[in-house]
Amino acid sequence: MRVPVLPTVVVAAAVATMIALGLWQLDRMEQKEALIARYAAAQAIADPVNFPADPQEREALLYRKTSVACARVANVTTVAGKSARGESGVAQRASCLLPGGEPVTVDLGFSRAPQPIAWNGGMVDGVIAPGGRVVASEGVAGLAPLARPDPQSLPNNHFAYAVQWFLFAATALVIYVLALRRSLKVKI
Repeated sequence: MRVPVLPTVVVAAAVATMIALGLWQLDRMEQKEALIARYAAAQAIADPVNFPADPQEREALLYRKTSVACARVANVTTVAGKSARGESGVAQRASCLLPGGEPVTVDLGFSRAPQPIAWNGGMVDGVIAPGGRVVASEGVAGLAPLARPDPQSLPNNHFAYAVQWFLFAATALVIYVLALRRSLKVKI
């Protein structure tokens, strides 16, 4: 029996691609672990940094302590949040303008009330969190403190994705071998 060339090439290419994607996910896993370790180290640095106006610079300073002066409050909204004690509720989030006119999002504190609070701005000490926002270290305007941003909460499921790709490759091979065997039996 002759093995069909075109289907074999297509399956081999698909399997090679799936294996390459699995290896890429393993590489991403190592990169993510290094990033989380870098963020954990940044979290331990006691010296605060100036809040950068450039969003890309903010990314480099994630989990560092900072202070911002909210000169003007555009609005206050609520989003799902956790208190420093682990309670579920809402985070009161302000969209502010800094004295230089740069926008910044500030998570002011935790409450159980879903309606936004009234806040006129001021100084906020906090931590630079993902998304370039500042999470207040202490609750502002009578709010309870929010849970501190934690780099360990960043998803690192690349190993599971790698296993998936390897299983897809193995499944494709098994199905192709079974199809070839069945084709052989039919022709006999």
